[in-house]
Amino acid sequence: MNNISVIIPVYNSSLILDKLVQRLGAELPKLCDEFEVILINDGSLDNSWQVITELQTQYPWTIGINLMRNYGQHNALLCGIRLAQYEYTITIDDDLQHPPEEIGKLISKLDEGYDVVYGYPEQEQHGVWRDLASQITKFALQRTTEVETARRVSAFRAFQTKIRRAFETYRNPFVSVDVLLSWGTNRFTAVPVQHHVRTHGESNYTFRKLVIHAVNMITGFSTFPLQFASWLGFAFAIFGGIVLLYVIGRFIIQGGSVPGFPFLASTIAIFAGVQLFALGIIGEYLARMHFRLMDRPSYVIRDKTDN
Repeated sequence: MNNISVIIPVYNSSLILDKLVQRLGAELPKLCDEFEVILINDGSLDNSWQVITELQTQYPWTIGINLMRNYGQHNALLCGIRLAQYEYTITIDDDLQHPPEEIGKLISKLDEGYDVVYGYPEQEQHGVWRDLASQITKFALQRTTEVETARRVSAFRAFQTKIRRAFETYRNPFVSVDVLLSWGTNRFTAVPVQHHVRTHGESNYTFRKLVIHAVNMITGFSTFPLQFASWLGFAFAIFGGIVLLYVIGRFIIQGGSVPGFPFLASTIAIFAGVQLFALGIIGEYLARMHFRLMDRPSYVIRDKTDN
């Protein structure tokens, strides 16, 4: 029986942490002999860190990590993954929308020989805009990893801890745990799990943040935007050739040029827009290189509870 490390990024969840840890403490002994729960405080604005330290004294199998500031969910997850001690790693949100009682389903799939298992919701409990943003993010992830299961990703994951060897030297402020996992394996699968309504607070992932995450992911880990810009440039080069043939043909047949300023202005505007779009994509990649050269860390630890 493989032992389990549970990683939980925490942000402004002081009201629900105690209940979450209690339910994990009731469920995990059924699945393994030894386990740990690593709580990563990602710059919370409430008293989450104080609650974490109190939980550590009450439950010795918990470990608290306090980051210097808010780095983002995936950065906090990367911190916890690198600290995990046991063979299986579980990541789960701090809002209890993913019931700890469903962890067994993921573990069963890992025991079948898979390296990464996602628990995708049977029915998501989000709003329309949040669901739309989630679909955009999953599409971007699928384009980046070229893994079919990417359309069923969620924050509720189980994977073989040894996969982290594939990204142990990764050092970048832009982190996507799902992309990093795809560097180590292609043995992915997903199982349906319950998804409960959030009872405390509001989701920290808004439509805007999810879209930004999707853009960061697809420009930070894929060359697809550059390829798309090339295809767009090729398509409009063909369009320009067609317009040229039209102008020449009209001159030969009717003996005059194409009349009208609007036609000329529209054509120039279209081509200028495509050029600026392509330059924008190139600029995004140059920005990624700039931040990489700055050698900014993915996270910095401020405090760690004594375990």
